[in-house]
Amino acid sequence: MKIGLICPYNINRGGGVQEVVRALQLEYTRLGHEAVIITPQPKEPYENRKHRVIFLGSAADFKSPLATTTQVSASVLTDEIDNMLEYEQFDVLHFHEPWVPVLSRQILSRSRSTNVATVHAKLPETIASKALMRVVTPYTKPLIRYIDSFTAVSEAAAEYVRSLTDEPIEIIPNGIHTAHFRRPTDMPEPSKKRTILYIGRIEKRKGVKYLLQAYRLLEERLSDVRLVIAGDGVDKEKIEAYSEELELKNVEFLGYIDDHAKRQLLHSADLFCSPAIYGESFGIVLLEAMASGLVTVAGNNPGYGSVMTELGQLSLVDPRDTEEFAHRLELLLTDTGIRELWKKWAKKHVKQFEYRKVAAQYLEAYERAIQRSSENPRRKRDDWYSA
Repeated sequence: MKIGLICPYNINRGGGVQEVVRALQLEYTRLGHEAVIITPQPKEPYENRKHRVIFLGSAADFKSPLATTTQVSASVLTDEIDNMLEYEQFDVLHFHEPWVPVLSRQILSRSRSTNVATVHAKLPETIASKALMRVVTPYTKPLIRYIDSFTAVSEAAAEYVRSLTDEPIEIIPNGIHTAHFRRPTDMPEPSKKRTILYIGRIEKRKGVKYLLQAYRLLEERLSDVRLVIAGDGVDKEKIEAYSEELELKNVEFLGYIDDHAKRQLLHSADLFCSPAIYGESFGIVLLEAMASGLVTVAGNNPGYGSVMTELGQLSLVDPRDTEEFAHRLELLLTDTGIRELWKKWAKKHVKQFEYRKVAAQYLEAYERAIQRSSENPRRKRDDWYSA
């Protein structure tokens, strides 16, 4: 099968969508399929030679409703798209985040392949987001007729699509290479204090403010505890100042860390915490902690809830409830019996998210979409949108 994986974001940068696209391309290639990433030309040189990539148009900075700045595709010449599609002759085009401007919209209207779309993001339940959806729906709804099959990474991510169409939406989760998160051989000296670890962007929706508030209570109860915060973001300086305002002890801000340092931290900490309050459609960071054997506390948003099932529900907490948050941190940091049960559950649970299993689910979805589109052609070529 020849598969085109459309990524609307700068493929050079980190991010859940980019990670999924890169991983699927490698897994499909390993299985004998021909898989190509289609993405906007980044501003910086692309040096990753493991993937076959087709660049269309260019990347431009865009601030999302989640207050995260990323690079998305600017307009692409229709002749460039037509020439690429004619030359490649894809069996399936797999559009990740099909609503993101503008690459997917331009390719969808000109594609003669079977089109599969995956929705990754969930907008927060805020007045601003609801207003935004009213504005963008006239842009997104016309794309429905060009899509043969929808998938979403969770029920939370599927909500918006369900408001647009009665078509079935298959839930296929994000994935992980668990082997990548084995313990590094060059581990640093272990801390004498029990370590709580946060890794992620430092912005409002990630709930780091509430982690600091809960940690202040925890410091009053435990003398041998520290908090390590790794990551960058628009609120980093504000959060550092807030930590000083609370007069917290043993809080360390590391800033941006690379992948190797992340794995070292995951294997040296005692507890991972991701207290996101909204805007999460899944929870790849939770899978990374599980794969590292690290007990986790997480915000009780719907996306994280789709990952933390069964015994994992014990990890979910309302970060705004400071007393309960601190209690849950203490419980999962100090109760040896619960920690061992949790680790045993997580070791088994995370295996279902291996990329080889996720890729197999997508390939089955492609086959169904091809069959469906051959039996019920839904689209015709329509140059209703051009650059």
